[in-house]
Amino acid sequence: MSSRRDFVKKTALAGAGLMMLPNMSFGAMLGSADQKLKLAFIGVGLRGVNHLNNALLRKDTEITAICDIDPARIDIALKMIKDAGFAKPQVFSKNDLDYLNLLNLKEVDAVVISTPWLWHTRMAVDSMRAGKYTGLEVSAANTLEECWDLVNTHEATGSHLMILENVNYRRDVLAVLNMVKQNVFGELVHFRCGYQHDLRGVKFNDGKTAYGKGVEFGEKGISESAWRTQHSLLRNADVYPTHGLGPIAVMCDINRGNRLMSLTSNASKGIGLHNYIVEHGGKDHPNAKLKFKQGDVITTTVETTNGETIIITHDVNLPRPYSLGFRVQGANGLWEDDGNRIYVEGKSKPHRWDDADEWLKKYDHPLWKKYGEHATGAGHGGMDFFVMHSFIESAKEKLAPPMDAYDAAAWSAITPLSEASIENNGAPQEIPDFTRGMWVKRKPYNWMKDTY
Repeated sequence: MSSRRDFVKKTALAGAGLMMLPNMSFGAMLGSADQKLKLAFIGVGLRGVNHLNNALLRKDTEITAICDIDPARIDIALKMIKDAGFAKPQVFSKNDLDYLNLLNLKEVDAVVISTPWLWHTRMAVDSMRAGKYTGLEVSAANTLEECWDLVNTHEATGSHLMILENVNYRRDVLAVLNMVKQNVFGELVHFRCGYQHDLRGVKFNDGKTAYGKGVEFGEKGISESAWRTQHSLLRNADVYPTHGLGPIAVMCDINRGNRLMSLTSNASKGIGLHNYIVEHGGKDHPNAKLKFKQGDVITTTVETTNGETIIITHDVNLPRPYSLGFRVQGANGLWEDDGNRIYVEGKSKPHRWDDADEWLKKYDHPLWKKYGEHATGAGHGGMDFFVMHSFIESAKEKLAPPMDAYDAAAWSAITPLSEASIENNGAPQEIPDFTRGMWVKRKPYNWMKDTY
C-alpha cells in the first residue's frame, strides 16, 4: 500500500501478458477444481486487473465475462486471461450501460466491480438485483441515499455484497486485531486512522502517463485523474475513509454489538493542489485559475454507542510520506502505526515504547501464518491476495462475507456526513443505523479463523 508506483509498474506489465508474480504457483494450492466460481469483472483498469490477476492464479475460478469501455484495457485483460490458460470470456464494451447485459448472463455467479466512484453504487445495486454475489471496490457510496440503496437492495434480494477493503488484511493490522481479541490492550477507548498519501501525482498527469507527470485532469487526463480529481474540485469532504476506518470498525465490532453514532468534521484551507499546478504547469495554466473546494487536511471525529472515539484524517493534497496513521488505544496500552511502536502497561518498561516487531510477530494472524508466503507479491504487500481469497470463498459458499452491505454503508457514510458537518462549521451529524437496530444482536464475524 505504501508504493502506488510499484503497484502501477507491476500492473503495467500486464500489457505484455499476465503478471508473473514471484510465487505465482500459490494459486494451484487454493480451492477445489470441482467447485468453480464463475466470475465477471466490471472495470479492468489498474485496480481491476490486479483483482483479475489474483483470480487467475486459482484453480477454482472461471472468468466468464469482462466489461470496460476502454478497448485498451479489454485487450490487456484478454491477454492476461489467455496467458493464464483460461477460456476467452464474453466481452461487454459497447457503452456505459453494457454492464447490464453482462449481469443478465446465467454464466456469472459473482461480480467484481472496480470502476470510478460514481458508478459503484448503481452497479452494485444492479448486480445484487441480478442475483450476483457482488464484490465492490472502495468507497462503496457517495451519498446517504446510495448507502441506503446498498442496504435496501441486499435486504430485498438476499444477494450478498462484500466491500473489498484490502487494508483489513494488512499483516500488522490483523496482528493487532489478534491482540485486541486477546485483550492485550484492555477495554478499548480511542482510535486514530485515516488516509494520508500524497496523491498530487495521481490527481494530475499529462494525459499520456498515468502518474507523476503533468497537471491535467478530467477529459485531458487519463487513469484516475480522469475522474478522481473532480471530487476534489467539487467536494469538501473525506471522500476516501474506508482504508482507515475499515480495520478500526472491525476491532470495535461496528454493526455487531456496537455502531457508529455521530461525527463532527473540520477542513483546513485548500492550497496544495493549486500550488502543485503552479509549480509544474505555471501560474498561467488554465487549471491554476480553478478553486479546489476540498480542504487539504480533513479531520473527522466519530463517537460510537459503546463510548469509543475514532479520529479519521484525510490528507492527500500536500507533500508527505504515506501513512494510515493507526492508533489503537485501550485501558492497558496502545499500538501506533507511525513509529511502529507499542506500549503495554506491566509488560513494557514504564513510559518507554517497545518496538512493535516482536509483538506483531508473537500475535501474527492465523491467515498470514498459513498463507503469508504465498500472498507475497499479490498486490499491496499481500493484502490483495487475502481480500480476493475471502471474496471467492464466501461467494462459493454463498455465505455472508466478513465485510457486508451494512459495513459498506456505515463506512462510506463518512463522506456525505463529513461534507455536511464541514459545510455547517463542524456541526455534529447523526450517523444512520443501517442495521435498523439489529446491531444489538448481530454476532461479530469470526476474523480469527485461518480459512478466509
